[in-house]
Formats: sequence, structure tokens, C-alpha cells
Amino acid sequence: MRTHNCVKCGDTVAEARAALGYHLCMECGEQQARRRKHTVVPMAKSNYILVTDRQLLRGLNKYAQ
Repeated sequence: MRTHNCVKCGDTVAEARAALGYHLCMECGEQQARRRKHTVVPMAKSNYILVTDRQLLRGLNKYAQ
């Protein structure tokens, strides 16, 4: 049985979690997830777009002030 360590803090990562391809422990993974902010917006008569910048989101909304 191989032990897997978190690449950020060195703590032990659960084997089931490592088998899924995660390289961070739960605490470091939670911190990383909270730093990422994005949303998915449906476009009129088109596909969806991933928005990571608030200015882009405002530019997509023709009614935004």
C-alpha cells in the first residue's frame, strides 16, 4: 500500500481520493476551490460560455449599466 502526500502541505491524502487523481488533501483542496470563481452563462440562441471575469459578464448583458 502506497501512501500519497499532499503536494501543498505534505499531509496524507486518502487512497480513494488519490485514486481519483487528486493530489491535494481535503483542506488544501477546499482552499483552492474557494479561490476559483466562475460561472456558466447561456447565450441567446447559442451555447454556454464560461465566465471568469466580471467585466466580460457585464459586457454580455446589454441591460447592464
